[in-house]
Amino acid sequence: MGVEKKFTFDYSFWSFDQFNTEDDGYLRPIDDRYADQDIVFNNVGKEILNNAWEGYHCCLFAYGQTGSGKSYSMVGYGANKGIVPISCNEIFRRIKESTDPNTTFEVSLSMIEIYNEKIQDLFCPANERPPSGLKLRENKTLGFYCENKKNYPVTSYEEINRRMEEGNENRTIGSTLMNANSSRAHTIITIEFTQITMTNGKKTEKRSNINLVDLAGSERASSTGATGDRLKEGCNINKSLLTLGNVINVLADKALGKSKNILPPYRESNLTKILMNALGGNSKTVMICALSPAAINYEETLSTLRYADRAKKIQNKAVVNESAADKMIRMLREENLDLKKMIEDLNRKLLGGLQITEDEREKFNELTDQYTANSKIMTEMGKLN
Repeated sequence: MGVEKKFTFDYSFWSFDQFNTEDDGYLRPIDDRYADQDIVFNNVGKEILNNAWEGYHCCLFAYGQTGSGKSYSMVGYGANKGIVPISCNEIFRRIKESTDPNTTFEVSLSMIEIYNEKIQDLFCPANERPPSGLKLRENKTLGFYCENKKNYPVTSYEEINRRMEEGNENRTIGSTLMNANSSRAHTIITIEFTQITMTNGKKTEKRSNINLVDLAGSERASSTGATGDRLKEGCNINKSLLTLGNVINVLADKALGKSKNILPPYRESNLTKILMNALGGNSKTVMICALSPAAINYEETLSTLRYADRAKKIQNKAVVNESAADKMIRMLREENLDLKKMIEDLNRKLLGGLQITEDEREKFNELTDQYTANSKIMTEMGKLN
């Protein structure tokens, strides 16, 4: 310490003191220094919703050490609702105020967590979850996606709020010396928002995926006092955050014209696989960094600021997602035609009594598996249209 370090970001919010607690528990600012939840939403969350309304994929994720206020910023506490519930309420307020008789809206919600590199559906009770977690698949059209993830249609803020409360109750939390209720997993809430407009008997769509990501807190084992399972959890948390940092570094270098031939290491973590589109693809993405003002956390705070400084240099190329469902079904159908041809070629060898290698047999099983998965997605998407 003792050396001044400067960083520049779009916004800086102070939410440590300078507030009064009202009768309902809301923390009201005493002066202009304190930023309450409404101020944070109006500056950050509202822009996310504006982009979604235009048809862009959006992502907001919170990063920082454990106990610094990430979950408070994203979800909130009591009367102090965070960005996620305020955004959900705002979505349905805007839908209600829409005056276009030719446009209808569809909203659906999913909620997962990544715990010890296993992906679990938070709408599924812990005792009913598969031990190995949800399977993460990849195809040319969708990128990485979670198979069999529950995705619920919702028609009101009250309904979406009930679902999120259900999911939050199923989150994996634990106690460390730094945080009595530390989130031990990364939580990803996805709101699928679709605007359907009928013009001269023809249907057009604008579809936006809004990913709201509450990352588990980065932590030093010496500070948390972690041992046993807590230490293992912390190692996995830090490993996935390190991979996320490596991805951010490569993408930032590419934006600056460096490391053009180096591929971001998305595949080294389930977190970065799921966030691949948000980090370096078709998405308008915002990052919130939560910092502790305590001197004892100086090193963690400095590390978080450097992390965010690199992320700020990434340049995504977001495009409006018009008629995404029809396009996706067509591309999946084309992919299945190619898969079917490769499956038939290998099947002919098997039926003809020809020997196939172990690699060919494994490929045959993978192709069949992917063909079935693609068909399932097309069937589900066909029911929605």
